[in-house]
Amino acid sequence: MSRWLAAGLTMASLLWVVALVTAPFGVADGSVAAWLVYHAGGSVCHQRPERSFQIAGEQMPVCGRCFGLYLSGAIAAAAAWLTVPGRDASVDTTRKMLALAALPTVVTLAVEWLALAAPSSAVRALAALPLGASAGWIFVRKLRADDPMSVPRPVDAL
Repeated sequence: MSRWLAAGLTMASLLWVVALVTAPFGVADGSVAAWLVYHAGGSVCHQRPERSFQIAGEQMPVCGRCFGLYLSGAIAAAAAWLTVPGRDASVDTTRKMLALAALPTVVTLAVEWLALAAPSSAVRALAALPLGASAGWIFVRKLRADDPMSVPRPVDAL
Protein backbone atom coordinates (compact mmCIF):
# COMPACT_ATOMS: atom_id res chain seq x y z
CA MET A 1 0.00 0.00 0.00
CA SER A 2 2.79 2.47 0.88
CA ARG A 3 4.37 1.92 -2.52
CA TRP A 4 1.17 2.92 -4.32
CA LEU A 5 0.65 5.88 -2.02
CA ALA A 6 4.22 7.07 -2.68
CA ALA A 7 3.75 6.61 -6.43
CA GLY A 8 0.44 8.45 -6.42
CA LEU A 9 1.75 11.34 -4.37
CA THR A 10 4.87 11.60 -6.50
CA MET A 11 2.76 11.77 -9.65
CA ALA A 12 0.45 14.32 -8.01
CA SER A 13 3.40 16.52 -7.05
CA LEU A 14 4.79 16.40 -10.59
CA LEU A 15 1.36 17.22 -12.05
CA TRP A 16 0.98 20.11 -9.59
CA VAL A 17 4.25 21.64 -10.81
CA VAL A 18 3.06 21.28 -14.42
CA ALA A 19 -0.26 22.90 -13.45
CA LEU A 20 1.54 25.81 -11.76
CA VAL A 21 3.67 26.45 -14.84
CA THR A 22 0.85 26.09 -17.38
CA ALA A 23 -1.94 27.89 -15.49
CA PRO A 24 -0.74 31.39 -16.48
CA PHE A 25 -1.28 30.45 -20.13
CA GLY A 26 -4.93 29.64 -19.40
CA VAL A 27 -5.71 32.93 -17.67
CA ALA A 28 -6.20 34.89 -20.89
CA ASP A 29 -8.58 32.23 -22.20
CA GLY A 30 -10.62 32.21 -18.99
CA SER A 31 -9.81 28.54 -18.47
CA VAL A 32 -11.71 26.90 -15.61
CA ALA A 33 -8.70 24.62 -15.00
CA ALA A 34 -6.44 27.68 -14.64
CA TRP A 35 -8.93 29.28 -12.25
CA LEU A 36 -8.93 26.10 -10.13
CA VAL A 37 -5.12 26.08 -9.96
CA TYR A 38 -5.05 29.75 -8.90
CA HIS A 39 -7.77 29.11 -6.33
CA ALA A 40 -5.92 26.09 -4.92
CA GLY A 41 -2.67 28.07 -4.90
CA GLY A 42 -4.38 30.90 -3.03
CA SER A 43 -5.46 28.53 -0.28
CA VAL A 44 -1.81 27.85 0.66
CA CYS A 45 0.04 30.95 -0.57
CA HIS A 46 -0.28 34.73 -0.20
CA GLN A 47 0.14 35.15 -3.99
CA ARG A 48 1.72 38.60 -3.69
CA PRO A 49 2.63 39.85 -7.17
CA GLU A 50 5.97 41.32 -6.03
CA ARG A 51 6.99 37.91 -4.66
CA SER A 52 5.83 35.82 -7.61
CA PHE A 53 7.28 34.86 -10.96
CA GLN A 54 5.59 35.89 -14.19
CA ILE A 55 4.94 33.55 -17.09
CA ALA A 56 3.50 34.80 -20.38
CA GLY A 57 2.87 38.15 -18.69
CA GLU A 58 0.77 36.56 -15.93
CA GLN A 59 1.58 36.00 -12.28
CA MET A 60 2.10 32.38 -11.28
CA PRO A 61 -0.49 30.81 -8.94
CA VAL A 62 2.03 30.69 -6.04
CA CYS A 63 4.93 32.87 -4.90
CA GLY A 64 8.56 32.16 -5.69
CA ARG A 65 9.23 30.47 -2.35
CA CYS A 66 6.26 28.11 -2.71
CA PHE A 67 7.23 27.35 -6.30
CA GLY A 68 10.77 26.48 -5.19
CA LEU A 69 9.39 24.13 -2.54
CA TYR A 70 6.99 22.42 -4.95
CA LEU A 71 9.49 22.12 -7.79
CA SER A 72 12.34 20.68 -5.74
CA GLY A 73 9.97 18.46 -3.76
CA ALA A 74 8.53 16.94 -6.92
CA ILE A 75 11.94 16.42 -8.52
CA ALA A 76 13.39 14.84 -5.37
CA ALA A 77 10.34 12.59 -4.93
CA ALA A 78 10.76 11.36 -8.51
CA ALA A 79 14.51 10.91 -7.97
CA ALA A 80 13.85 8.84 -4.86
CA TRP A 81 12.27 6.23 -7.13
CA LEU A 82 15.56 5.82 -8.99
CA THR A 83 17.35 4.57 -5.91
CA VAL A 84 17.23 1.14 -4.34
CA PRO A 85 15.20 1.24 -1.13
CA GLY A 86 17.35 0.61 1.86
CA ARG A 87 17.46 1.13 5.56
CA ASP A 88 15.38 4.09 6.64
CA ALA A 89 17.16 6.98 8.38
CA SER A 90 16.47 7.43 12.08
CA VAL A 91 13.90 9.98 13.18
CA ASP A 92 16.68 12.05 14.74
CA THR A 93 18.71 12.04 11.50
CA THR A 94 15.63 12.96 9.48
CA ARG A 95 14.84 15.88 11.78
CA LYS A 96 18.42 17.15 11.58
CA MET A 97 18.39 16.88 7.79
CA LEU A 98 15.14 18.85 7.52
CA ALA A 99 16.34 21.49 10.00
CA LEU A 100 19.55 21.96 8.04
CA ALA A 101 17.66 22.12 4.74
CA ALA A 102 15.30 24.74 6.21
CA LEU A 103 18.13 27.11 7.17
CA PRO A 104 18.26 29.04 3.86
CA THR A 105 14.50 29.62 3.99
CA VAL A 106 14.68 30.65 7.65
CA VAL A 107 17.45 33.13 6.83
CA THR A 108 15.42 34.74 4.02
CA LEU A 109 12.37 34.94 6.29
CA ALA A 110 14.41 36.54 9.08
CA VAL A 111 15.91 39.06 6.66
CA GLU A 112 12.40 39.97 5.46
CA TRP A 113 10.80 40.14 8.92
CA LEU A 114 13.64 42.23 10.32
CA ALA A 115 13.26 44.56 7.31
CA LEU A 116 16.95 44.19 6.47
CA ALA A 117 16.23 43.48 2.79
CA ALA A 118 13.52 42.30 0.45
CA PRO A 119 14.89 39.19 -1.28
CA SER A 120 13.74 38.70 -4.86
CA SER A 121 11.44 35.89 -5.95
CA ALA A 122 14.46 34.09 -7.37
CA VAL A 123 16.33 34.28 -4.05
CA ARG A 124 13.24 33.06 -2.19
CA ALA A 125 12.82 30.17 -4.62
CA LEU A 126 16.50 29.19 -4.47
CA ALA A 127 16.48 29.30 -0.66
CA ALA A 128 13.45 26.97 -0.63
CA LEU A 129 15.03 24.34 -2.90
CA PRO A 130 16.90 22.40 -0.17
CA LEU A 131 13.84 22.15 2.07
CA GLY A 132 11.50 21.02 -0.72
CA ALA A 133 14.04 18.52 -2.02
CA SER A 134 14.71 17.07 1.43
CA ALA A 135 11.01 16.76 2.20
CA GLY A 136 10.20 15.11 -1.14
CA TRP A 137 13.12 12.69 -0.85
CA ILE A 138 12.43 11.75 2.77
CA PHE A 139 8.71 11.32 2.18
CA VAL A 140 9.07 8.88 -0.72
CA ARG A 141 11.99 7.00 0.83
CA LYS A 142 10.03 6.59 4.08
CA LEU A 143 6.95 5.27 2.31
CA ARG A 144 9.05 2.91 0.21
CA ALA A 145 11.02 1.68 3.24
CA ASP A 146 7.75 0.79 4.97
CA ASP A 147 6.54 -1.23 1.98
CA PRO A 148 7.52 -4.90 2.23
CA MET A 149 7.34 -5.16 -1.60
CA SER A 150 10.08 -2.51 -1.96
CA VAL A 151 12.63 -3.91 0.45
CA PRO A 152 15.33 -5.98 -1.29
CA ARG A 153 15.38 -9.58 -0.14
CA PRO A 154 18.38 -11.93 -0.06
CA VAL A 155 18.38 -14.55 -2.77
CA ASP A 156 17.62 -18.02 -1.42
CA ALA A 157 20.63 -20.32 -1.49
CA LEU A 158 20.28 -23.28 -3.80
